[in-house]
Amino acid sequence: MTARILIIAGSDSGGGAGIQADIKTVTMLGSHAMTAITAITAQNTMGVSAILAVPPEIITAQIDAVVSDIGVDAVKIGMLGTRETIACVAATLARLRAEIPVVVDPVLVATSGASLSEADTIPALHSLFSRATLVTPNLPELDALGGETAVLLHGCALLIKGGHAEGERLTDRLVTAAGTVAEWEDSRIPTRHTHGTGCTLSSAIATGLGEGLSLEQSIARARKFVRAALRAAPGLGAGHGPMGHQAVRLTA
Repeated sequence: MTARILIIAGSDSGGGAGIQADIKTVTMLGSHAMTAITAITAQNTMGVSAILAVPPEIITAQIDAVVSDIGVDAVKIGMLGTRETIACVAATLARLRAEIPVVVDPVLVATSGASLSEADTIPALHSLFSRATLVTPNLPELDALGGETAVLLHGCALLIKGGHAEGERLTDRLVTAAGTVAEWEDSRIPTRHTHGTGCTLSSAIATGLGEGLSLEQSIARARKFVRAALRAAPGLGAGHGPMGHQAVRLTA
C-alpha cells in the first residue's frame, strides 16, 4: 500500500524548500504527498521578500479534508510561523491516532538568513514536541529552542543535524532521554545549492516512518536521499539554489 504522508508547512515560490521540496521528496521515494499549507512566501535563491500567513481555520480545514477521506500514515511539520498557527496545528494533531508518527522540523530561519517565524513562537513550538516522534533542528535552531535537554523533556527523539558545524566532516546524532542512539558521519559536499536540505531530510524521514521503516532506517535512507540530491543540484539561481530531487533514484 502506498504510504500517505501529510505535510504541514509553508510554500516556497522558488521551489527549493517548503511544501515544494516536501512533495518532490515524498514522490521520489514512492509515497503519496498531501499538504496543509500554513503560509505563502515570495522567495527565490537570494531570499524571502514577502510572507502571507494562511488563516488557522483554513489550515485546519485542509488537514481535516485529507485525513477524513484519504487517511494518513505519517505527518511532517515544517514552517508554521505564528503562535496562532502552532496552536491550530497542535489541536489537529491531538485528534490523530497516537500511533501515527510525527516529524517536526522547527523551521525558524531560511537558508538565505530570512526569518520565517515570529519572535514569540519558540515557547509555542514546544507544545508540539510532546506529540512528535522526532524533532529535527539544525544547530542554531536547537540553541534557539533551549538546547538538547529542553527538547528531550517532551519525550520525543531528537536528530541533531551537524551541517552548521565547522570543518569538512559533519555528524548527525539521534538522541533520546537515554542518550545517543546512533550517529552518522560524512564528508561535507562542497556546494552552495543547499536550499531545502532540512525540509527534504524531515520529509524523507516521515516517508520512511509512514512506510513502516524504523526511525534509524528512516534517517539513514533520508540522509542518503539528501546527499544524492545535493550532488544532483541543477545549479539554478544566483544564491542558494535548489537541490536535484528529480534526479535521485533510491531503492528501499
